[in-house]
Amino acid sequence: MSLKRNKIRVLVVGCGNMGASHAMAYHQLEDFEICGLVSRGESKEVLNEKLGAGYPLFNDFETAMASSKPDAVCISTYPDTHEPFAIKAMELGCHVFIEKPLADSLAAAQRVADAAKRYHKKLLVGYILRYHPSWTRFIELSQGMGKPLVMRMNLNQQSQGSKWNVHKNLMNSLSPIVDCGVHYIDVMCQMTRSRPVQVSAIGARLTEEIPDDNYNYGQLQIRFEDGSVGWYESGWGPMMSETAFFIKDVVGPKGAVSIVAKAASAAGKSDVIDAHTKTESIKVHHAGLNEAGEFSQSDEWVDLMDEPDHLELCKREQRHFLKAIQEDLDLTQPTQDALNSLRVAFASDESVRTGEVVKLI
Repeated sequence: MSLKRNKIRVLVVGCGNMGASHAMAYHQLEDFEICGLVSRGESKEVLNEKLGAGYPLFNDFETAMASSKPDAVCISTYPDTHEPFAIKAMELGCHVFIEKPLADSLAAAQRVADAAKRYHKKLLVGYILRYHPSWTRFIELSQGMGKPLVMRMNLNQQSQGSKWNVHKNLMNSLSPIVDCGVHYIDVMCQMTRSRPVQVSAIGARLTEEIPDDNYNYGQLQIRFEDGSVGWYESGWGPMMSETAFFIKDVVGPKGAVSIVAKAASAAGKSDVIDAHTKTESIKVHHAGLNEAGEFSQSDEWVDLMDEPDHLELCKREQRHFLKAIQEDLDLTQPTQDALNSLRVAFASDESVRTGEVVKLI
């Protein structure tokens, strides 16, 4: 008869959109026990009421760590706090789940990765698309289109009120193409299984409400070692258009694969977090021609039966985090992948600011 494992005591640091989603996942997963919620403002009280569990509340990270004595820490704060919080947590013996991007600079991200090795702790970065079965299928189908690939992706977000405030706060330390772009750079690297070799990018500052040296619209272009190319666009704010905010399209010599998210692409949905991962269906186009020069095969629609919502995706992430802790999984490669995508994203930022193509090798 096997002994029942102790629950993992987790401290949730940051109670905004993603922090609240992860807290709800921990709350519903029986192998975790939330030992505290941390935020500087009132979001922890709002979240605690929503969870209906009366968890301990803390205003600062250091007090929470000393008082709650967690086994693991979930960090969903602004990126400029990621490095100090993650390293301190690991110094104190905790495993760390951390929202993307890993840190607000490549050097800081590397120091967090090095700390995980030094203290022999699990570090899992929140790349939520890696846990979405439909995105996994999208990547697999794209890999069957031959080489080189042309990858076109965007995620523009029209925001107002509290969501625009969140975006403005994020832009105190990062641009949209860094914060969101790491997801899609990671996807492109999985599709090509090739090294990025150069990146160029453009950006525009469409509001006076953000720092002078930042921009709230950006577009990057990546060239890969195998000849593949990728394009990604991201813009935030009340001025952003809702037209064509959701493009996920891959073209290769053998045809094309496209996510067609009809409901998610409807007007008014770009500020809804579930829309950011929604797939609904995948269209597969075959480029083969017959003797008459016409398409020899009709387009296919792949209907996606397993379409988890945002909360379920967070649960899948946290189940993997749990498995990594309980079964001592080696997370070196996913951490390296997170560093690689962040390196490309920051190179894109450099290209925007200098107007130059940035070589990656």
